[in-house]
Amino acid sequence: MSAALPTSSREWHLVARPHGWPKAEDFALREAAVAAPAAGRILVRNKYFSVDPYMRGRMNDVKSYTPPFKLDHPMDGGAVGEVIASNAEGFAVGDHVLHGLGWREIAAVPAKHAVKVDAGIAPLSAYLGVLGMTGLTAYAGLFDVASFKEGDAVFVSGAAGAVGSQVGQLAKIKGASRVIGSAGSDEKVKLLTEEYGFDAAFNYKNGPVGEQLKAAAPDGIDVYFDNVGGDHLEAAISSLNVHGRATICGMIAQYNATEATPGPRNMALIIGKRLRLQGMLVGDHADLQPKFVEEVAGWLASGELKYRETKIEGIENGYDAFVGLLRGENTGKMIVSLV
Repeated sequence: MSAALPTSSREWHLVARPHGWPKAEDFALREAAVAAPAAGRILVRNKYFSVDPYMRGRMNDVKSYTPPFKLDHPMDGGAVGEVIASNAEGFAVGDHVLHGLGWREIAAVPAKHAVKVDAGIAPLSAYLGVLGMTGLTAYAGLFDVASFKEGDAVFVSGAAGAVGSQVGQLAKIKGASRVIGSAGSDEKVKLLTEEYGFDAAFNYKNGPVGEQLKAAAPDGIDVYFDNVGGDHLEAAISSLNVHGRATICGMIAQYNATEATPGPRNMALIIGKRLRLQGMLVGDHADLQPKFVEEVAGWLASGELKYRETKIEGIENGYDAFVGLLRGENTGKMIVSLV
């Protein structure tokens, strides 16, 4: 046991269900007492925690693939930190671990839900992004769900985000004939083509998505990785070639809608083109984790795979980081730093 444990920790609570865009008054940063860990638990001082688009859905009181956040309880999500006290076999003070109790400074984590990570392979924050859940989402969504094969032309929406930027690069590494990305600023478009190696990219705010996609992919696309939904999905259906595949990973354009959003108007094309549109949840692909870490760590070491992080400093800025993510203010993975 550590000699001098902290006595309190700050943590973010959801105090009201957001209607539309989350507001500051829907959240509260509160103090909680810290006690020595019970049997089978470890006490972790979080260094970084993740904010992710899926968390917006968990703020609604609806039945879904993951339970909603409870009101007046700490929210949770991916975090990485250092063990400061252990009452569990296999974990020692000083170990670095990845776990699911983010949105707080100190976490009492069941040891069975913590995974040791190596700060020597990559920076700790990378285990929340490029080597973490977002990275596995990109890897599984492209190779498993979309059945990517060498020579495919790939379109990625939300391509400057943590998942999208990795999808495009993985496709290039594995021999895509062409990779196209959409993003929300000219600066991000430049990043996609100049740093991440996309063959083409466009700012979806500069004109109709369908027209810009057709110009960027005159021969059509074989795979679409959807992080956005809405007009991007409609454009992709128009541009997909016969037997095209789409991985439906996220629909951030609709997460804060307060009324039903219209679907694509060209769904009939799915029939003649024999398209396959498949939703995905990263939790279904845990079996790929060892292969994913091995391959991606290699590509990081060789410099073939690049990544960006947007770090917001201080737990007090957790709400701002989350809303900034929903507005697209991040480039790459959005992370709250507590160090």
